[in-house]
Amino acid sequence: MADKKKIDDSTGMETTGHVWDGIEELNSPLPRWWVWIFYVTIIWGIGYTIAYPAWPMISKATAGMMGYSTRAQVAEAINAHEAKNAALVEDLKAVDMTAITDNADLHRYAVARGKSVFAAQCSQCHGAGAAGASGYPNLLDDDWLWGGSLEEIAFSVRHGVRNATDDDARYSEMPVFGEFLEEEEIEQLADIVMALPNGAPTGEHAVLWEDNCASCHGDAGLGDREYGAPNLADAISLFGGDRDSVVASITNAPFGVMPAWGQRLKEEDVRAVSTYVHSLGGGE
Repeated sequence: MADKKKIDDSTGMETTGHVWDGIEELNSPLPRWWVWIFYVTIIWGIGYTIAYPAWPMISKATAGMMGYSTRAQVAEAINAHEAKNAALVEDLKAVDMTAITDNADLHRYAVARGKSVFAAQCSQCHGAGAAGASGYPNLLDDDWLWGGSLEEIAFSVRHGVRNATDDDARYSEMPVFGEFLEEEEIEQLADIVMALPNGAPTGEHAVLWEDNCASCHGDAGLGDREYGAPNLADAISLFGGDRDSVVASITNAPFGVMPAWGQRLKEEDVRAVSTYVHSLGGGE
């Protein structure tokens, strides 16, 4: 084998035998200090996998001889926090919703907890500041489809809206007028809706409103919370208030779905996020 070694003439160093474009690679040894550090890291890595959780198994990782777990630390911190606030949590679950604001400490805790729940579960649709977007209600204004009291907000949060998982979910659905009204009639209805902030429909097209819309939205378009019919006279529109958007809404009857958070959240979290939403300024 020694006879097969090739020595570079200019350096006198053995080559690896690799050649690129006529350039031969020298078989230069690594610095000894680097090699020893490399060996130390290997030894340290083996020791780490023995001492700490490391090797993935079927359902969990090896625990390690030290039994250290960041998840356990987080769980311990959460348990400590919950123990510290246990009395407030019990009060939050037990008291009447209207009484939460009467207890300053309880109300402050409910708002703080509700803000965290909102950020984690609600902001994706309603926005970080709860101002909503097209198709997602603004929770800062005073326009509530089913009522904005603490109890009514909590009911909506707990059971959701138009979902198929909760029998008590809020439900309302406007007919798809595009399936049975002429385009001209829809245009006329859009004109009526655009004029509603100025008063109840009058004139030659008022009968069109009475025949198709007044039974839910009322003669003056003020809505009906019992049926979840929105107020159309306040210039607040979930899917846009310009004429084209109104025509599209009448034609296609869009509506949104909200999960039943009572099936996903603890009761104290439902009450907390309801209190937080109510405190944003739009609650009644």
